[in-house]
Amino acid sequence: MSSDAPGFDRSLSLIAEELGSVVERLTAVDDASSDHDGAEALVDEIARARRVFVHGAGRSGLALRMTAMRLMHLGLEVHVVGETTTPAIAEGDVLLTASGSGTTESIVRAARSAIEAGARVALITTATESPLSELASATLVVPAAAKLDRSMTASAQYAGGLFEQTVVLVGDALFHTVWQRSGRTADELWPRHANLE
Repeated sequence: MSSDAPGFDRSLSLIAEELGSVVERLTAVDDASSDHDGAEALVDEIARARRVFVHGAGRSGLALRMTAMRLMHLGLEVHVVGETTTPAIAEGDVLLTASGSGTTESIVRAARSAIEAGARVALITTATESPLSELASATLVVPAAAKLDRSMTASAQYAGGLFEQTVVLVGDALFHTVWQRSGRTADELWPRHANLE
């Protein structure tokens, strides 16, 4: 172990600083690196969807499962791709995806299938140009390192950690925005929480 390696406190501060920087860039309306329009398009896609299907690989997929749970609490019909009870996607539905590279083959295939079925695709990614961004009707570009970027320039974290953490934040912001637009109270959402834990 390196004697100059940062301790836990410094690592936690680094992660918080990187996340803060990404949030600032995503919310800076007058900043050229901001994707304010992409964020609004993502919210609009979810708000008007008949049903929401979420799909991501690895840690990005785990982060999207958190979003799926919150959207279910809101009363939306939500399905996680790959689960045994997930029905066929159809017209009026949206496939919410997360892929740092925008090239994850299983997600690209799923996006093509969704479009063939008449559904729309919403994407959270780090790549402005990719097969998935070409298929998506709404794309939010996150200023973070993709999993294969080991240059340590966009993030000092390992293997897309900053992107995956941002997917959690974006998912919660997405939920919060749709929830606030709905006018429902927290008490109205609460009965949908799991009671078989």
